Amino acid sequence: MGSLRDVPKAVWHLAFGIFFNSAVAFTFIYLFVYLTDERGLAVAQAGVISGIGGVGLVAGNFTGGWFGDRFGHRRTLLTASVLAGAGLVVLPAVPDVLLYAALPLAQYAQGAVRAANSALIAVSVPDGSRRQGFAVMRVAGNAGFTVGAPLGALVSAEFSYTVIFVADGIGTLLFALYAALVLPGGARPTVQHPQSRPAPGVWRELRARPTVLVLLVSIFFADIVYRQLFSTVPVFLGDHGTDTRAYGWLIAINGAVILCLELPTAVVLRRRAPLTIIGVGLVLVGLGYGVLTLGASIVVAVAMMLLLTAGEILYKTPATAYVADQAPDHAQGRFQSLYAGVSVSGVILAPPLGGALYETAPGVLWPLSAVLAVAAGGAVIAAGRLGRAAARDATADGPVTGASPRTPVLKRRTG
Repeated sequence: MGSLRDVPKAVWHLAFGIFFNSAVAFTFIYLFVYLTDERGLAVAQAGVISGIGGVGLVAGNFTGGWFGDRFGHRRTLLTASVLAGAGLVVLPAVPDVLLYAALPLAQYAQGAVRAANSALIAVSVPDGSRRQGFAVMRVAGNAGFTVGAPLGALVSAEFSYTVIFVADGIGTLLFALYAALVLPGGARPTVQHPQSRPAPGVWRELRARPTVLVLLVSIFFADIVYRQLFSTVPVFLGDHGTDTRAYGWLIAINGAVILCLELPTAVVLRRRAPLTIIGVGLVLVGLGYGVLTLGASIVVAVAMMLLLTAGEILYKTPATAYVADQAPDHAQGRFQSLYAGVSVSGVILAPPLGGALYETAPGVLWPLSAVLAVAAGGAVIAAGRLGRAAARDATADGPVTGASPRTPVLKRRTG
């Protein structure tokens, strides 16, 4: 198992681009305000458009890897970045009626960029060092977001919300240019199959990897819980007398701890069983929301944020790396898309589900959130133990005659 020295130079170059792109990608924070303020749309109409845009984002995450597996991950990243950037630049000039199509298309491309970034890390970093590679990517993205959020507020206050959309689009186009210059080129991926057998489909590959299936389902539910942080948590704190500034400081704590600890944690824990680490992280997320049953004081809110942040550090990077380690080479992009999609499922589902429960039974929201996250963590830990036991049994029994052929080998090219 390696350290940060084993992370290839191309990954560090990509991470710098991700930092820059994240620093200018602040439009989603102010989208709703832009639609209701400068566009003058009704709140309900703005909600529908924002929701459709979120669907586009999740769909891009789910499907972007397919394009990478078929046409090359580098080529997919560049194409999606150009489309996303161009879409954001022209968005302010698009008539209101066309926003229902233009916004989800732009966000679809942004989702595909995210999936392509992950796939590029997966195929570029050697086995045993993927946790560190994905940690570098996450730290770069979080650092950019930490810079970008206040920068977006400053630009919108001094100029307008329209300007930040144009700036985001131009920044994404510059990211595409930068990526084209620094990422190594290559031919379209080619697959070698014994006796020219076709590669198994992604669902067949998933069924052969039950621990990955358990992980994906667990992350799906955990993300709905985790993203209450951006929907019902600020409402809950505000209803109990905590103002917006305090919530902003809580988010700042999250970003600061991640920037300081995520990379060192990935290196220190690189030899530990990944599913156990992921499961513990999900349990900590559950405990963070469980703390809110004690009230909404500043002390409780800080304790919640520290637990959530610790859980995020433990589960997000190892989970991404685990999916990459388990993926067959010919389906690396599609495996990364599946993980990317479930890991943003809460963008769509967390606000309506959490909001409805908070409206009808506010006392149930935090205990239920805690139970769901802890159960997800427990399922992942149990899957890891069963997987290790099965691996030991298979090793003890020796090779089985008539076993299925080895997974086809993909020549590692970024495309």
